[in-house]
Amino acid sequence: MDNNSWTSVSHFILLGISTHPDEQVPLFLLFLLMYIINISGNFLIFALIVSSPHLHTPMYVFLSNLALGDICFTSTTVPKMLENIFSSTKAISYMGCLAQTYFFICFAAMENFLLAVMAYDRYIAICLPLRYPTILTRRLCTQMVILCHVLSHLHALLHTFLMGQLIFCADNRIPHFFCDLYPLMKISCTSTQLNTLMIHTEGIIVINGALVIIIASYAFIISAVLQIPSANGRWKAFSTCGSHLTVVAIFYGALTWIYFRPLSSYSVTKGRIVTVMYTVVTPMLNPFIYSLRNGDVKKAFRKWVKRPYAFSLAQTSN
Repeated sequence: MDNNSWTSVSHFILLGISTHPDEQVPLFLLFLLMYIINISGNFLIFALIVSSPHLHTPMYVFLSNLALGDICFTSTTVPKMLENIFSSTKAISYMGCLAQTYFFICFAAMENFLLAVMAYDRYIAICLPLRYPTILTRRLCTQMVILCHVLSHLHALLHTFLMGQLIFCADNRIPHFFCDLYPLMKISCTSTQLNTLMIHTEGIIVINGALVIIIASYAFIISAVLQIPSANGRWKAFSTCGSHLTVVAIFYGALTWIYFRPLSSYSVTKGRIVTVMYTVVTPMLNPFIYSLRNGDVKKAFRKWVKRPYAFSLAQTSN
């Protein structure tokens, strides 16, 4: 394309999930409800873990960081999408778009790394239970959480920097509800080969590296559990991993389907639907998945609910 046809893009137009006017109100209500459930559910998990001393163990430290990350992850995209549903311009500034891309990648990568360390935690707990306190010390746990944060920001910085090098044409319409990598690359006037290369190399190393840790951890876990003589014992051991495996399946299934395929075969319509699964639905379901299948979290919640009642009784008796 002739360089003279390029224009300086100051903003982008986010077309959203649907352009049909009659679908805007139902979409707004649906995503507002999911966002409220996500924020309240994950905040409750985070508050329960912070306020319950018996939950100050590596597993729940990782879970609290996952809950906080899910709040930030969804807040990166959903509020702007809700605003744009009733906006006449549906615009997002160029810098705002890059910022949204950065934080979206960052929190997605953080969830990726946290799921890996949570799998490692389950491996130590089931395969090496007697050494658990000496291996996963408070210091190591803190170091692992910090490493998850640092690697996530470095990963996001790389891809956002490469995105900032692209030149965009007069058509600044993004057929998506947020500034995702592939939709942005689709409307670029310049070559996206380097961006695609980094997604399919560095991106695969980051995602598959964590996935390898998860698979290896569960391979050892399955091997150890199968050696337990009683069926009840095997079920009890597997039940501690069920919630984590459910989240892993949803998250990695959607992530792999979207990003680890050629840009030419990327479908905007299907991409939007699958993206909703891991950007909105999975963070919303995480509190239910981890709380409904976790006795410690349910016990902490019951104690937390009884606190105001116990306090009012104490006040009455005085």
